[in-house]
Amino acid sequence: MRPHRKALRTTAVGAISAALVAAGTLTTAPAAHAAPPSVGFVDIAGDGGTTLKANVVTPSGADGPRRHPLIVLPTSWATPQIEYLAQAQRLADSGYVVVTYNVRGFWQSGGHIEVAGPPDIADASRVIDWALAHTPADPGKVGMAGVSYGAGISLLTAAHDERVKAVAALSGWADLIDSIYSGRTQHAQAAALLQGAGGVTGRPSAELQEVLRHFFASDLDKEDEMLAWGKKRSPASYVDRINDHGTAVMLANAWGDTVFPPNQYADFYEKLTGPKRLQLRPGDHATAEATGLLGLPNDVWTDTGRWFDHHLKGEDNGVDREQPVRLRSRSGGGYEGYPDWKSVAATERKIALGGTTTIAANVNSGADGGIVLLSSVLDQIARLPPVASIPLLPRRWAAVWQSGKYPTAQRVRGTARLHTTLTPTKESGTLVAYLYDVGPLGLGKLVSNAPYTFHGRTPGKPFGVDLELFSTAYDVPAGHRLALVVDTVDPLYIEHNPSGARLTFSSPANDPSYVSIPLREQ
Repeated sequence: MRPHRKALRTTAVGAISAALVAAGTLTTAPAAHAAPPSVGFVDIAGDGGTTLKANVVTPSGADGPRRHPLIVLPTSWATPQIEYLAQAQRLADSGYVVVTYNVRGFWQSGGHIEVAGPPDIADASRVIDWALAHTPADPGKVGMAGVSYGAGISLLTAAHDERVKAVAALSGWADLIDSIYSGRTQHAQAAALLQGAGGVTGRPSAELQEVLRHFFASDLDKEDEMLAWGKKRSPASYVDRINDHGTAVMLANAWGDTVFPPNQYADFYEKLTGPKRLQLRPGDHATAEATGLLGLPNDVWTDTGRWFDHHLKGEDNGVDREQPVRLRSRSGGGYEGYPDWKSVAATERKIALGGTTTIAANVNSGADGGIVLLSSVLDQIARLPPVASIPLLPRRWAAVWQSGKYPTAQRVRGTARLHTTLTPTKESGTLVAYLYDVGPLGLGKLVSNAPYTFHGRTPGKPFGVDLELFSTAYDVPAGHRLALVVDTVDPLYIEHNPSGARLTFSSPANDPSYVSIPLREQ
C-alpha cells in the first residue's frame, strides 16, 4: 500500500464513521401513534447462545387466539436495535407481529461481526424460532426485510430457511464481490466506510480483519480466498434455493449507490423465477429509505408494506398486476414501468472509439466519480452530479471520445458497455471509464462510471477489454452530446498503475472499439 493511499483512507474512515454514527442516531426517532401497538425489549439467544438485543412489536389487542403474519427486521450495518422502530410500529398497526434485532457483533448484541456469514444466517432462523414460540405469529406467514446489511441477511436467510415466504431487500447486495470489487478493483471508499463504521460501533471478527487487511493491501496471493469468502456471503450464490422455495422477493436500490451498485441487483433479479419486483431510484446507499426510518412518508417503505400485504396477508392490492421493474430517472419525473430488466435497455446505440490514443497513468485527470455518499446525495436532492470540463481535461492523462449533438432529448436507461483494445506498458494497471452528458459550454455531468483492473498481462501486447458501467437512468437534453472519458486514477478506487505506466487504446478494423449506450428518444 502506498503511504499516501493509507493516509487518505485513514482520513476517510474517520470522517465516514462519524457521519454514519450520527446518521444512525437520527434514524431512531419513532413516529407518533394515537394508539400505539405493544412494544417490548427482549434478549434472544442466537446461534451458539449469542445474545441478540431485540424489539418485539405486536398489534394492539393481539393477546387472543388469532395468529398474525410475522416480519423479522435485522439491523443495518452499525445501527442500533431501534433503527426500524417507526416502521415496525406502522407494520404492527397493519396487523403484523414485528421483531427487529441487532445483528451479532454490533452495539449491545454479543459475538463478533461475521459479515452475513453462517452465524448471522443461523441467528435469523433462531429469531424466527423465538417469535413463533413467544408471540402470536403465524408460522405459515413469515417475512423478512432490512436496509443494507439487513437486506443481505434477509436474502441469505430466505435461501437457507424455507419458512421465509417474502423478502423486501432495500439497498442491499446480491453479489458482495461485484459490489466492492467490481472490475477486479477495490472500491476503497466504500470498504473504508464499512471498516470504519464497524470498528466504531461493533467488534470485527478476526476473519473480517484479515480479509480487509489483504483487500486494502491488494494481496493477489490471497485473492482466491477473498473471492471464496465473498461468494459464501452472496445471495446470488444461492439463487437456486430461493427459487426452489418460491420466495417472493422485492429488491430496491439507488442508481448512485456507492456501496452496492445497482448492476449486481439487476443481474440477480433476472435469475429469480418466483414473484419478484425491482425498484431503482435516485440516491446513494440507503438514502432512499432514510425518511421512512424517521417515520415520515416514504415510497420505498410504502411499497414494502404493499409487498407483504399481498404475499403474506393475501390482499388483492394490485401489486402483482403492476409492471415488476419500476424506475425513476435521476433527471426527474415519476416511475416508469417495464416487464423485465432486459426491456429497460431495449434500444442501444454505439459511439465509435476510433483512432489510437495513449495516456499516461498515475495522475487524476480531473474526471472522477465523486465522494462516497455525498456526491450521489447531491444528485438525488439537487440534481448536481460530479462535473468536469471536458475540453479542459488534459489529454496526456485522459482519453476522450464524444458523440455528435443530439437534436432531440435522449433517455439513458440501463447499462452502458465499453469494448476496446488495450496495450499496456506494464503487466498491471487500472483504468476508470466515465460517461458524461456534455452541454454547449463543454461542462460534463457524470452519467455513469466503472473501474477496471488487470494483472499478469504482457507489456506491449494488446488485449480486449469489456467493461459494464454502473446502470443508471438519466435524461440527456436536446443539443447536448455524450462523452466517454477514460483515465487511471479515481479517489473512489484503489489503482494499480506502476510508476511510468502508459495505456494505449486502439480500434482494430476486425474488432472496432465502441461504447454501447442504452439510449432512446424521449
